Amino acid sequence: MMPTRDAPNRRPHAPQTRARAQLPTLVVRAVLAATIATLAAAGCGSSAPAPDAPPKVTVATPVTQQVTDYREFTGNTAATDSVTLVARVEGYLEQLHFTDGAAVKQGDLLFTIQQTQYQAQLQQAQAQLAAQQAALVHAKTELARYTQLVKEDSAPATEVDRWQYELDSAQAGILGAQAQIELAKLNLGYTKITAPFDGRMGRHLVDPGNVVGGAAQPTSLATIDRLDPLYVYFTISERDLLSIRAEHKGGGREEMEKKEIPAFYGLLDEQDFPHRGRLDFAALTITSTTGTLQARAVFPNPEPAILPGLFVRVRIPSAAPHAALTVPGEAIAFDQQGEYVLVVGADGVVARRPVTTGMQLGERIVVKDGLAASDRVIVAGLQRAIPGRKVDAQTAPAAGG
Repeated sequence: MMPTRDAPNRRPHAPQTRARAQLPTLVVRAVLAATIATLAAAGCGSSAPAPDAPPKVTVATPVTQQVTDYREFTGNTAATDSVTLVARVEGYLEQLHFTDGAAVKQGDLLFTIQQTQYQAQLQQAQAQLAAQQAALVHAKTELARYTQLVKEDSAPATEVDRWQYELDSAQAGILGAQAQIELAKLNLGYTKITAPFDGRMGRHLVDPGNVVGGAAQPTSLATIDRLDPLYVYFTISERDLLSIRAEHKGGGREEMEKKEIPAFYGLLDEQDFPHRGRLDFAALTITSTTGTLQARAVFPNPEPAILPGLFVRVRIPSAAPHAALTVPGEAIAFDQQGEYVLVVGADGVVARRPVTTGMQLGERIVVKDGLAASDRVIVAGLQRAIPGRKVDAQTAPAAGG
């Protein structure tokens, strides 16, 4: 038998295969049509969403205040007087009369050196004075006697000359004895070392019982510092010096010297500059290696609470008081372009305004440039304000000037 051909058998199935191929396309179109109809029905049943309301911010106008510009420096405190006490005579250190670190008054006894030797020297000088005074009296008596005898031709004239010499020698001896007494008194006085001024003592450097003094190498016994008033030394740059000269241009030298320029300082743990004093010294020349000038201010220190050698911040007023605009510190922001504030225009739109700030006055900051007195500065709600967009500006209560 001949084999049966497959081709006629597959022909009846071809239309059915094409129908199955078109079925997915029809289903997709039906789903899309139903979705579109649903969205259209939903859109017809609702209105467009309302735009968001402008964010609320608080604005305030700058406040005009009388301010004084300052220049700030760094410096160190120093004692107005610092003296190292030394033994000026040789002897055993007998007694110590103070406690290390104690405050002392001028004239307080601090050390006592052995005195017996110098008391004996004083007595010896006094005895020499008495001997010379006796010699003077005897010379006067003999001179008068021989002068009369010479007149009577009862004694040679040379005797008058001799006793005149003895009288002159006795007078000179008296002067020498008196000088020896003064020296002996000085040496005896050096055995008691007293405080040269009111101040604070350092630690004692020699214990009692040691031999101190000597002309070759005086012995240092202790150091005393005067802490009231107190000095503060600081350096001023060449640029600041030229600026100060320009500010005071037109004033004569005598007028400048009569001015008492105030100075202020604060410690690292103090707010602002609570201590007030005055400038009292400036170096004559600028240091060529650093381009700075050393200056000094003097401050009262009655306690005395401030010790020498402390690091301090110094503030010096540079000009007369003048009017300046100030804003709250929270209104100042900073980015890569520098300091700025956000202001609200008449149309309610926020704008970025770059500013140049100055010193801080309590909670307010001086704005040197970039603002006008009529500008409305955003002081609260900065995070909700975007430049170029509108805001609902609420005016803050007026700030005291």
